Amino acid sequence: MTEVLLSAHVLAAIVAVGPVTVAASMFPPAARRRDTAALRLLHRICVVYALIGVAVPVFGLATAASLGVLTDAWLLASIALTAAAAALLGLAILPRQRRSAAGADPGPLGLLTGLFNLLWAVVVILMIVRPGSTTGA
Repeated sequence: MTEVLLSAHVLAAIVAVGPVTVAASMFPPAARRRDTAALRLLHRICVVYALIGVAVPVFGLATAASLGVLTDAWLLASIALTAAAAALLGLAILPRQRRSAAGADPGPLGLLTGLFNLLWAVVVILMIVRPGSTTGA
């Protein structure tokens, strides 16, 4: 069962988080060009895949529970970083994208998007390296 949960977690991360990071990264250059059609499309991609992305922590927590690692430091750090990335996306990036698509200045959207991508990169590294883990890594 753990293999199924882990597979679902990884697939959800690839299918959901990947498109959000790419579309969010493409948004600031499109905003500088004032390409309204592209801005609307990229914002829609970010919103839809962010909603699908809820499956990532759901399957991740189920996997962690089945492995018995819910209290491991690497996992707790990953959970905190994932929550920070989700908050950054939902509270800062998506609202700025929406305002930018409506013609407003997006502000430091490139910086925020870069930070969002960095948070996900650190989470991926923690998932692979699992410092202090006793699960065989």
